[in-house]
Amino acid sequence: MPAPRFYCPQRLGPGQQLDLPPDAAHHAARVLRLAVGDAVTLFNGEGGEYPAALTHIGKNNVTAKTGPWLERDSESPLEVRLAQAVSAGDKMDFTLQKAVELGIRAIQPLLAERCVVKLAGERAEKRTQHWQGVVVAACEQSGRNFVPAVAPLQTLPNWLAARGPEGLGLLLSPFAESSLSDLAPPAGPVTLLIGPEGGFSDNEVKMAASRGFTPVRLGARVLRTETAALAALAAMQALWGDF
Repeated sequence: MPAPRFYCPQRLGPGQQLDLPPDAAHHAARVLRLAVGDAVTLFNGEGGEYPAALTHIGKNNVTAKTGPWLERDSESPLEVRLAQAVSAGDKMDFTLQKAVELGIRAIQPLLAERCVVKLAGERAEKRTQHWQGVVVAACEQSGRNFVPAVAPLQTLPNWLAARGPEGLGLLLSPFAESSLSDLAPPAGPVTLLIGPEGGFSDNEVKMAASRGFTPVRLGARVLRTETAALAALAAMQALWGDF
């Protein structure tokens, strides 16, 4: 089995003795029940990783000592950014977790007209922090050494108004005439725009189109919001990425 991986958002170096972050320490000691001497892998999100060994497990801290830096890149050559309308329950967590596994580079949570969840102020900030934690855990599990950023929550109109020319924009729609296979391989970044449980309103679709988003469909079936993003990401990785 590969060594457990832990994200340490600090400067790392070879031969360094350091305390694991609280969440990582709890997972190592209480969940995985690792022992002193056990091998782990540490990364800080800047690329590469450090093999390490646990040197101390206490009541309130877990310490590890790093070995030499390893230049290991598991990133997809396809740069996809996910603009996902917020979904209810644990659907959003599931979508972000699997999107990270599928190679997403950045995440923009959005509030659309038909979103069931309504967030603002402190609740929005706390939920964004929670989503960033979901992303970190997915990077630890999937072997990624770069951590996609979760941007602050925005409304769809505000986000579209502020968005500049940033490569190819794709809007998933069961009514679109084109599919992903009809498109030429993108020369730059791709932004994938996914609606909420009830889909985007006609006005929102027109708004996205006016900002350069191309509607595409995934077959003849209507996919749930948590299925649509993941199916599209997998298809794009197969067509243009490293699948």
